[in-house]
Amino acid sequence: MITPTIGFIGGGRITRILLQAFANKKINLLKATVFDINRENVDQLKSRFPDIHEGTLEETASKEIVILALHPPAIPETLKLASGSLTSETILGSLAPKISSAQISQQVPQVRKLVRMIPNATSIINEGYNPIWFSDGFPSNEKETILQMMDFLGTTLEVEEKQLEAYAIISAMAPTYFWFQWKKLTELGVSFGMSERFAREAVLQSMYGALETYFNTGMSPYEVMDLIPVKPIGNHEKEIEAIYEQKLTELYQKIKP
Repeated sequence: MITPTIGFIGGGRITRILLQAFANKKINLLKATVFDINRENVDQLKSRFPDIHEGTLEETASKEIVILALHPPAIPETLKLASGSLTSETILGSLAPKISSAQISQQVPQVRKLVRMIPNATSIINEGYNPIWFSDGFPSNEKETILQMMDFLGTTLEVEEKQLEAYAIISAMAPTYFWFQWKKLTELGVSFGMSERFAREAVLQSMYGALETYFNTGMSPYEVMDLIPVKPIGNHEKEIEAIYEQKLTELYQKIKP
């Protein structure tokens, strides 16, 4: 695969995650250009990935593939400013929820090749689960190029655009629902006399086994949950479920286009 030129508009977390995923796979980053209004973001990326280039908004938006790595509120105005550099040949990708392809097209109607993706943080170790959507009529050869690039991030699945925000809640943000709990379990293990190394290993292996048991044994959720008779926080399950229901439903309604 010949690596196309790629411009990242926005140099924050998600750009760092994607660049790290490519770097892990020894992908040449000399064709990557980054623009960010925050000088610190660019400096940090250059320090971590010295092969990348810094560009103006116009220079970055003139690349073959342009990635909008911005929070949703910043996208409409940024597209207005970059519009003169975006052409009918540009492949324009957005990594944000909420801003639909229709809204993007209102700002840059000359761009026909649109991609939206909800990337996972676990792409940083090439283990992402990344739903992607392509606009109608997207050239098959260029789609194949994009999918080959995304394969370096982990698993990529093509979905309907209307499903992307659900994936954002259920998949992209899912690690945040559990990471702090694993941290606390590890800390408790240490406080109970385990070394940090063995506490981390115990939590890691238990989570691997729990996931495999829940999803890949063919047992129902109730059969799986009945395997362990003692449930120390069982009395709080309904309370925790209510938090999930309220917070995640509220957020989903907020990020829907």
